[in-house]
Amino acid sequence: MTTPQSIESQYTLATAVARLEDLRMRESLAGAGSDAEAPDRGELLELLALSEVVARKAAYGRQLTVRAAREAGASWAQIGAALGTSKQAAWEAHTRWIDAQAAAYGKPGQLGFDATDVAEARGIAGEPGEV
Repeated sequence: MTTPQSIESQYTLATAVARLEDLRMRESLAGAGSDAEAPDRGELLELLALSEVVARKAAYGRQLTVRAAREAGASWAQIGAALGTSKQAAWEAHTRWIDAQAAAYGKPGQLGFDATDVAEARGIAGEPGEV
């Protein structure tokens, strides 16, 4: 069975997006005279799983960029504005990500953050009122 977990390690964000776009194009052309190119059931399930993989990888990348912006001196207000949200919401999303990385540590197929990484990430994140 195709699941996000079963295919995630096979793709980078770029390759997952490329495969997703290929399958979406074939799906959109189906019924417009190109039924021979239409994705089969397995490919449609792959398309669904790839959609989740892309969302996960994009969210992870976004949080890495948030961390880099903090390290470069960006305030939570600036980060929130760049994300189209408040400084508090941006900080909360980032701290939830740190918590998720801590929970993933040591699980098969996941890297996650050990205690030292978590402490460093929380230090970089600071509080939403801090610059």
